[in-house]
Amino acid sequence: MKYICDVCGWEYDEELGYPEGGIAPGTKFEDLPEDFECPLCGVGKDNFSQNA
Repeated sequence: MKYICDVCGWEYDEELGYPEGGIAPGTKFEDLPEDFECPLCGVGKDNFSQNA
């Protein structure tokens, strides 16, 4: 599953994770820390939309 930042368009892909930010591949979006922020624009998880 992929999630897109509604503000800047950065994509979080659960299969890839975000190794640069310490998030392992396979990490589900809902399992990201509550304080996770978009690495490009800094908004929180509530500003992401699910994108199959």
